[in-house]
Amino acid sequence: MDEKPFDTINVIPFVDIMLVLLTIVLTTSSFIASGRIPIHLPHAAQSAEQPQQTKTIELDAHGAIYFDGKPLSAEALKAELTPLARDTPFIIRADKDVSLQGFINVADILKQLNFVKVAVQTAAH
Repeated sequence: MDEKPFDTINVIPFVDIMLVLLTIVLTTSSFIASGRIPIHLPHAAQSAEQPQQTKTIELDAHGAIYFDGKPLSAEALKAELTPLARDTPFIIRADKDVSLQGFINVADILKQLNFVKVAVQTAAH
């Protein structure tokens, strides 16, 4: 067995691996920088956060609006929502036969008042 020492080392595969690693790092860092990857950061403080009461807005089949069980007009609903904190969570429960315009009117009031925690309740089959 004749073993001769290496005269040269082929670095082309090494360069290919480094380019792939560089591509992965750059792609991942651009996702993190632009915020496309949702990250939920842990809380450092041990203070107990007061849970907010979820408010319910209901629309019946005839288009009547109920806020926490009491019937209101669209204008009265807007007046009731104005003093609430903007991070108050809402659940919209709309009858399946309600007109789309009635639902949009309620959603528009929430959007005008800059509420961001809004969910629509549906029934599972």
